[in-house]
Amino acid sequence: MEKWNLYNKEREPVGYSILRGEVIPKGCYHLTVSAWIVNHQGQYLLSQRHPQKQYPLCWECTGGSVLSGENTLQGAVREVKEELGITLSPENGKLIYQTRRDTMQDFYDVWLFHADFSVEKMILQKTEVVAVQWVSPDKLLDMFRMKQLHPLLTYIEQLIV
Repeated sequence: MEKWNLYNKEREPVGYSILRGEVIPKGCYHLTVSAWIVNHQGQYLLSQRHPQKQYPLCWECTGGSVLSGENTLQGAVREVKEELGITLSPENGKLIYQTRRDTMQDFYDVWLFHADFSVEKMILQKTEVVAVQWVSPDKLLDMFRMKQLHPLLTYIEQLIV
């Protein structure tokens, strides 16, 4: 079972955790993370969500909830390893976006990594990901405008500058 640390609205630890699936108490938040990977050609790595998940078959960057004992950088690296079977170097990560989402009761951190991986060598977590692809910035923006991306990825235009 996943265990999540809880925080107040100032992102200060409240001193206790919950298990995934438990109701997050009012006024508390947990940490979530996304990891964008850009290759040397300037392409972004996207993964396609499993059809049984919420937002089925939407494209997204890899992400998820940060586990108790992790910071968001560690959570980003772990999520990419679990879902895509690739190992990122934490020292190559750069925090590019942070927000508190009251409706989701989370603090959401977005990390950017520069790395090159062949999609053929990735080991996809079968219950999470059904496909992966590298896309150009223009294609990513087109997919965003055509609503092919996960609807919570609202900051795409800020990602591509």
